[in-house]
Amino acid sequence: MSSSIVTRTGDGGTTGLADGRRVPKTDLRVEAYGTVDEANSWVGAARAFASDPLLASALELVQHRLYNCSSNLATPPGGKLAPTRVSPEDVLWLERAIDRFEERTGPLEHFVVPGGCRDAALLHVARTVVRRAERLVVALGARDPVDEDVRRFLNRTSDFLFAAARYANAACGAGDVLWNKDLPRPTL
Repeated sequence: MSSSIVTRTGDGGTTGLADGRRVPKTDLRVEAYGTVDEANSWVGAARAFASDPLLASALELVQHRLYNCSSNLATPPGGKLAPTRVSPEDVLWLERAIDRFEERTGPLEHFVVPGGCRDAALLHVARTVVRRAERLVVALGARDPVDEDVRRFLNRTSDFLFAAARYANAACGAGDVLWNKDLPRPTL
């Protein structure tokens, strides 16, 4: 028996939610969980290059919890299907991970420009995509009920990814890339 991801059901511009309901692919709910999925892919890219074992294992957990967020968002409230829960303990775990990373990097004293080593640069991209997902979830929450723990998890995940990027730069010896509003133009 073979299965295929090709169903052709989306050819008309709709997609199925977790409860089977069909909605336009441009629906705010689809945008929200799709952007969480995009962020998860960027976290996976950063994880693929992470050489630090603590960072790699932390990113693996975040990926699985982001999948929980996507599943939760893909399950509209009021249906027969119970949404995947996002745990308040996972939010607390993110806060502890941030503290652990900051033990290595020290306190933040300047604005940091995204970049540094490859791991950190990818983590900064993931962070900005999580922020976009969070904005979409907030917008969705203005229309439909949204699990508060999903919103909190996304908010904390972007903080976690910022701290993780700083940690990655410290681990590879690059250090933070600090913002210099008067950076001289390079000679061309």
